[in-house]
Amino acid sequence: MRRSLAVLSLALVGATLALPAAAQWKWRGVNGQIQYSDLPPPAGVSDKDILQRPSGSTLRAAPVAPAASAASAPALTPKTSDPELEAKRKKAEQEEAAKAKAEQERVAAVKAENCKRAREQIRTLDSGMRMARVNEKGEREVLDDKMRAEEMKRARDVANADCAK
Repeated sequence: MRRSLAVLSLALVGATLALPAAAQWKWRGVNGQIQYSDLPPPAGVSDKDILQRPSGSTLRAAPVAPAASAASAPALTPKTSDPELEAKRKKAEQEEAAKAKAEQERVAAVKAENCKRAREQIRTLDSGMRMARVNEKGEREVLDDKMRAEEMKRARDVANADCAK
């Protein structure tokens, strides 16, 4: 008799301890990750994403104690991400954006300088002034009409590519 009473009381204690485990919510979060909680899922979770409800429960919102204010209600929702990880991710995104902006500014400055030089070259070539350049052998040669036209074409190509319209 004692043995059956001990087994019965042990079974009763085990069943009592197992009841809270059965009162668990299970749902699929926004990112597709399965989440478990003893509180209902946040209001944004659709009914089709709720995979398990506590038995006899049809409530959708977390119960709020009468003394609790509305400001404390968001604290009852389970965390879905680590704030430290979020801060690191945001910092990395900001650094990447700053690098991209600096690179764009550098490219814009180079283009502005190329544009300025190309326009100066075009003005000089249009002036008709005699011009000379140094060839591969290190000799000075005066530009004839054909050479002047080639230089003018090169300068206009640079101006078209680098000058804002």
